[in-house]
Amino acid sequence: MIKIFKNDEFSTADQAFMCRAIELAKLGHYTTSPNPRVGCVIVKEDFIVGEGFHKKAGTGHAEVNALAQAGAQANGATAYVTLEPCSHYGRTPPCAAALIKSGISHVIIAMVDPNPQVSGKGIKLLEQAGINAKVGLLNGEAKKLNIGFIKLMTEHLPYVRLKMATSLDGKTAMASGESKWITSALARKDVQRLRSQSCAIICGADSVMIDQAKMTVRHSDLGELADSYPENELRQPVRVVIDSRYRLTPDLALFQYESPIIIVRGVEKLEKQQHWPHFVEQVSLPLTKKSLNKSYQTNKVDLKSLLTLLGKRGFNDLLVESGANLAGAFIEQNLIDEFILYQAPKLMGADAKSMLTMPSIERLDDAKTLEISETTMVGNDLRIVAKFN
Repeated sequence: MIKIFKNDEFSTADQAFMCRAIELAKLGHYTTSPNPRVGCVIVKEDFIVGEGFHKKAGTGHAEVNALAQAGAQANGATAYVTLEPCSHYGRTPPCAAALIKSGISHVIIAMVDPNPQVSGKGIKLLEQAGINAKVGLLNGEAKKLNIGFIKLMTEHLPYVRLKMATSLDGKTAMASGESKWITSALARKDVQRLRSQSCAIICGADSVMIDQAKMTVRHSDLGELADSYPENELRQPVRVVIDSRYRLTPDLALFQYESPIIIVRGVEKLEKQQHWPHFVEQVSLPLTKKSLNKSYQTNKVDLKSLLTLLGKRGFNDLLVESGANLAGAFIEQNLIDEFILYQAPKLMGADAKSMLTMPSIERLDDAKTLEISETTMVGNDLRIVAKFN
């Protein structure tokens, strides 16, 4: 059993150095996924002699980068790491072995690796080599860095965010379908950050067909982030489109940008022959057969099966951008972890299209309840972040 220490069992200096490691980990916020975001600081005689973070899968891990900067000064030093050093050979050698080889004498770790197959093994390697390892410093802050990674490792499902944009009276489009633009340019740019931190974006065929949506990250809309993430290094999320009725065609705007696309089909219908670009994959998933409640429609792609599939592929952070029907289905089936709503100071009237379709909500007692964790002004629009209870 690994002992988890409390924050007050560490010195003020320890906390300051771990805070720095957490800030370093955040530098990989838009690039590391599906790998966890990790930062490392190496300290000798109260001075930082090396620091690093994990930028991208396949590149050096935080500890390796920090050790490279520290060089010989790592011998006898203390390492502060936001996540337990890995103990296995993957695309890079194990970080625990690198720390041992460097001569590090102490390692302070914010949190244990949540992967049950490796959890605790890195700490055990360090201790067997005679290195003093303590776990728990700023544990809560470290967990916030990798909520998607943690959920995938512990529940085998991705962390799912739903993003929607509405008027103040909860409308997403006029009755005619006109919707460009309800929210401001600043709010739309803010959405680009949500996209860029996600492994995949899920949408329905309607969004792609009606709005001619591309569902890509626009480098020019990243603001100051664009300076830190060159366009040629920008990672595009995989675009996942649910099309159980086989309505998509290769001439749509979505397919004019070359980056991975997964078209999700049902298993019971054959598609007319289409010539798709090489970056398009089609997968078949079960259709819902049995009505579990009034809203659980038949002949729709099973959304839980979709999340399970994406989780098996290592996608840990997903963003749903969709219309009222698909968004409502995700919520009704309790598959959304976080709801992000952009509200514009506009009133669009009763005939405009509503934000969500949720037929199962017939009584106030049936209403889904959320806890608001953040309210922020983005230009003239209000951004609300809430989690489901």
